[in-house]
Amino acid sequence: MKFGLISRCCASALALAQVLTLSTSAAEKAAPLSTFGKLPIKEITVFKDGHAFVAHEGAMPTDEHGNVVMDYLPAPVVGTFWPYSTEKRAKLTSVVASTKRVLVERTALSVRELLEANIGAEVIIAESGTNRYAATILGLPARSAEEQAATNPPNTGERLPEKGNLILLQTAEGVKALAIDRIQDVTFKQAHKPAAANEEFRNLLTLKLDWAKAKPAKTANVGLFYLQKGLRWIPSYKVEIDGDGKAAVKLQATLLNELADLEDVSVNLVIGVPTFAFKGTLDPIALQQNLAQLSQYFRTDTDGHNGPFDSNFSNAIMTQQAMRMGDYRAVPGTGLAPELGPEIGEAGKSEDLFVFNVQHVSLKRGERLVLPITEFTLPYKDIFTLELPFGPPPEVRANLNNEQQRELARLFNAPKVMHKIRLTNNSKYPLTTAPALIIRQGRVLAQGMMTYTSTSANVDLPVTTAVDFQVKKSDVESKRTPDAMQENGNHYSRIDLAGKITVTSHRTKPTELEITRYVLGAADSAEADGKVEKMNMFENGDYLAGGDYPYWWNWYGWPYWWNSFNGIGRITWNLALGPDQSKELAYQWHYFWR
Repeated sequence: MKFGLISRCCASALALAQVLTLSTSAAEKAAPLSTFGKLPIKEITVFKDGHAFVAHEGAMPTDEHGNVVMDYLPAPVVGTFWPYSTEKRAKLTSVVASTKRVLVERTALSVRELLEANIGAEVIIAESGTNRYAATILGLPARSAEEQAATNPPNTGERLPEKGNLILLQTAEGVKALAIDRIQDVTFKQAHKPAAANEEFRNLLTLKLDWAKAKPAKTANVGLFYLQKGLRWIPSYKVEIDGDGKAAVKLQATLLNELADLEDVSVNLVIGVPTFAFKGTLDPIALQQNLAQLSQYFRTDTDGHNGPFDSNFSNAIMTQQAMRMGDYRAVPGTGLAPELGPEIGEAGKSEDLFVFNVQHVSLKRGERLVLPITEFTLPYKDIFTLELPFGPPPEVRANLNNEQQRELARLFNAPKVMHKIRLTNNSKYPLTTAPALIIRQGRVLAQGMMTYTSTSANVDLPVTTAVDFQVKKSDVESKRTPDAMQENGNHYSRIDLAGKITVTSHRTKPTELEITRYVLGAADSAEADGKVEKMNMFENGDYLAGGDYPYWWNWYGWPYWWNSFNGIGRITWNLALGPDQSKELAYQWHYFWR
């Protein structure tokens, strides 16, 4: 994958021996802020986890030494900051990040600031209603930064000018030293300057150029790129179905910018997130200062609720982990974690990188932008699914209290058939993990989660509970065999069980129904062409609720031997049901208990 400016700059950037200077040892004259250039952002590559590759490039004014000084200091991830020069006559030799004094001119908002801005002006000073006199402003005594550097102990650091509370006025009687707070008002006899220049500390970035003894040009073509957190895109889909097997799919992106002003920038929106091994470490070029507080959309902490998105949405959308939405699945614990920036690639499936490019994007820092990205038509079909989870064995239920028993009864005794649409991605784009709004004839049917789907693959979007199906499930113990297994002097009984699922369709059309039954133990057999599988508890997590055990799992202290003798069984059926037709599905399974 190529990112334009970033890929073109690598060869020049790798040749640079980067030098970082973090402080100044001697006081220098403060330069006016207006003399520093702002390197424009030309291209930016945005990832869904809130990181972005930022590429600056342009012609910048040079100072008296032929260097480029910028009033901008990024806060990149360590190892991702790469400056370069495209100037044929000048070679980039080093980069200096420093905190220096600059002169900043601002409108005067106090009497003191007006007096400072108008040294030499003729004024009428009023100390009280009767004490008024004409004077010329001579100055306001202050200890300059140069004076402090010469008189302070070594290594005390550079300081701003130290201002007093005195003003020197030339009056008819002589030079008068007056405390500023005694002045009630000032009258200027002629036009006055409305703005004052004051010194303040700014973080500057200096690109030092070697012009090979030639006279430096007034401008130099330079650039830099880096990875930094603060710009994120959130995808969303609108899926409009026609009821006849065709779905019009539209993808849009919401950009959240808390990084820098963008002006006519080429933006690459990336599906998938590569591994950034040091994304939690700030590069020293940032002078190790704390980053400005980003909003909740960029937080990665887990200390409370986090705005409009819950943890399931956030983890799924940024790790591309599929969310299973059965009624029985629940997040452990009492609250929803606020994770919106989890460790990418550590859990679930990762998407292959794919880039959508959008030209001429302008977006100020702090603004939000919605962009239409692409649209295409996909074939779909209506399917109906029934998923029945495993429950605790009777030996475990005997240890549960009445409320827990009632909760399990509500959970397992009312299974629901779900109506879904199955999209076949025959477009040239992969489908990314994102919210999907399902519409038919202008009416909203549902909102689900689109999961990552490569080209030529299928994805299911839940629509609603199918109320025109009736489901009954019953499980009974069919046999108990004492001492069926012995190990290390321990005796284990085998408990055999038989289950029955009865499904009735009240629809007026033939229906395809996919049924999945999970059992806690080992599935033995199934009628009606049911497929029996033994699942790998350590590698296959389809039966788990959001990547974790069902919330009732911790209601009981499971013995250490449980997983050694038991596993998870899965039985699946694919049925074709006609109008008002019923089918009965029988199955058997067993588990061991001590």
